[in-house]
Amino acid sequence: MRSGHLGRWAAVAGALLLTGACAQSTGVAGVSAQSPETVPPAATGPTPVVTATIPDPDATTRASAEPPKGKSPVNVPPPRLSDYTYAFPVTGCQVSYQRRLLVLPKTTIWTGKGCTFVSPVSGVVDEVNTGDRWRAATDRGADREGRFVTVVGDDGVRYLGGHLDSVAAGVRPGVRVAAGQALGRVGTSGNARTQGPNLYFAISWKTGSSAWWVRRGMVNPWRYLDAWLSGNRTLSPREETMATRARLGETPRCQVQCSSKKPVKKREPRETPDPVITITVNPT
Repeated sequence: MRSGHLGRWAAVAGALLLTGACAQSTGVAGVSAQSPETVPPAATGPTPVVTATIPDPDATTRASAEPPKGKSPVNVPPPRLSDYTYAFPVTGCQVSYQRRLLVLPKTTIWTGKGCTFVSPVSGVVDEVNTGDRWRAATDRGADREGRFVTVVGDDGVRYLGGHLDSVAAGVRPGVRVAAGQALGRVGTSGNARTQGPNLYFAISWKTGSSAWWVRRGMVNPWRYLDAWLSGNRTLSPREETMATRARLGETPRCQVQCSSKKPVKKREPRETPDPVITITVNPT
């Protein structure tokens, strides 16, 4: 009987072994039937160590945002256009002026009465007129600027400032002046008597005093006034002035506003003789 029990246990054990073998060979296609516990030891080993250099995100962003460092900038002065330094001829006041040719190559600088007229460049005073001889009845060309001062600059150019109210003390022919030095005060002398205060400003070259029409202006000045007023104090009219003198001659003929008015003589009222009264006496 004991041997019978052993036979049955052997049969059960054999059946179990056969069932386990079949279970390992079956399963869904593409899906392993092996449980996690049966993963080969190689698959469950330590995680491999990856060696690499990963940049700091903040450092990368910072490098792309910041420009590369360079040397300090070098201050380069603006190019000098001449060897002379100029000053705008009116200082301390607001100004406006014409930028087109009207009658003569000159301009009228409108400003307040008493504003300071200064020398546009260093040079020597050439002519000074402290009296106002202009008369509307004659309108003589030589008197139209009223009180005026001319300066022959170190650049060889003559500058005129007219319609002055007064001439500065000590300003006389032959006196050396510096650019920006006061020469007089703006007014309404000359034929500006019926206008507002202004400075008659003209550019020419030195001639004799008898050629008054030359000093009244031979070169359009507003290009240079614009430069001096905006801070370009080296733009010089020398080249243009010398070229104009070479073309026209040192004393060109007067062509504009040359003649004066003839004074109109007032007629004296004619005396009317007393009427002759004839009395006839009839004889009695």
